[in-house]
Amino acid sequence: MDFEYSPKVKELQRRIGAFMEEHVYPDEGRFHQEIAANRAAGNAWVPTRVVEELKRKARAQGLWNLWLPESQYGAGLTNLEYAPLCEIMGRSHIGPEAFNCSAPDTGNMEVLVRYGTEAQKREWLAPLLEGEIRSGFAMTEPAVASSDATNIEAAIVRDGDDYVINGRKWWTSGAGDPRCRILIFMGKTDPQNPSRHNQQSMILVPMDTPGVKVLRQVPVFGYDDAPHGHSEVDFVNVRVPATNLLLGEGRGFEIAQGRLGPGRIHHCMRLIGAAERALELMCRRAISRTAFGKRLAEQGVWRERIADARMKIDQARFLVLHAAWKMDVAGNKVAQKEIAMIKVVAPNVACQVIDQAIQLFGGAGVSDDFGLGWLYANARTLRIADGPDEVHRNHIAKIELGRFLTR
Repeated sequence: MDFEYSPKVKELQRRIGAFMEEHVYPDEGRFHQEIAANRAAGNAWVPTRVVEELKRKARAQGLWNLWLPESQYGAGLTNLEYAPLCEIMGRSHIGPEAFNCSAPDTGNMEVLVRYGTEAQKREWLAPLLEGEIRSGFAMTEPAVASSDATNIEAAIVRDGDDYVINGRKWWTSGAGDPRCRILIFMGKTDPQNPSRHNQQSMILVPMDTPGVKVLRQVPVFGYDDAPHGHSEVDFVNVRVPATNLLLGEGRGFEIAQGRLGPGRIHHCMRLIGAAERALELMCRRAISRTAFGKRLAEQGVWRERIADARMKIDQARFLVLHAAWKMDVAGNKVAQKEIAMIKVVAPNVACQVIDQAIQLFGGAGVSDDFGLGWLYANARTLRIADGPDEVHRNHIAKIELGRFLTR
């Protein structure tokens, strides 16, 4: 593969980078101030003016829906072309949404593009592409080990022209946002099917459906991520039309594999961006701070750690770009080993680099003043949210061993 970016990608990198410098980074403080003011007024769970303004500016510049390969809806970029752009957006916690390129909306929109009916696309995909509403993905359950999705117990039962849904989900990211209008819900339509991977289905559940109740927002290391949130949601006798089913009964895993390949490339590239920003902060701090008679940048231990961070980030980036390239040329199924590897490597590298930045900053690093705490909380969460390291390592090992078992 050729790691050289095309002129089109280089120009988009330049434009997105300029937008981040001019608009996004300067507005990060304003974002937190607005959330704090809303919280003081009694409700932090309202959309922020600053992000809505950023969205209008990005869209006016044509920097919108860049994540979607199909040119009918998006910019027509491949996974490899989008990856370095996603990295730039990931340098800021408010960056991805400004370009309508944030999770879980990108994954959910991709599901609707690939598997939705024309009616489903009109009702839900269109407003998501416009950035008018947001969405959530309801899969993980508190009562079972959801790293093995065959364990999920939520029920989707056919009743005439409807399906009736019962179950409890959590880590339904985005469900705390009042703009969240639709959930993609994964549950079992055929729990007795002898194939454990054909028991599950996915179905569209509007947030305002009777029986859908948000119980709480689950904090991440103390962060509630308002107004986005990570919700625990109860579904009690939730009735939706049978036409809300996606693709067909028993095809939930098929949809999940189609959704989570590109979606996790996005997560990994955003993590590379977060690690790059942490390294940048580390270098600037090392140059500007003096301890024990000389600048931190002149002390061997910090030079070693900065060098290690540079190498780790570049190694992770090349691994992610290779996975993106293989997805483009061979498909997600063929690239499953490469996708699994980046799911382990990218969040671990981000955690390590951000942790070293926190260490260099000392007390300031664990405060909210420089954003390193939030960066670490997000990176550490993705070592679980994108599937535990142990699951991916097991999958990688099985593929690797399979090369020899068949000889």
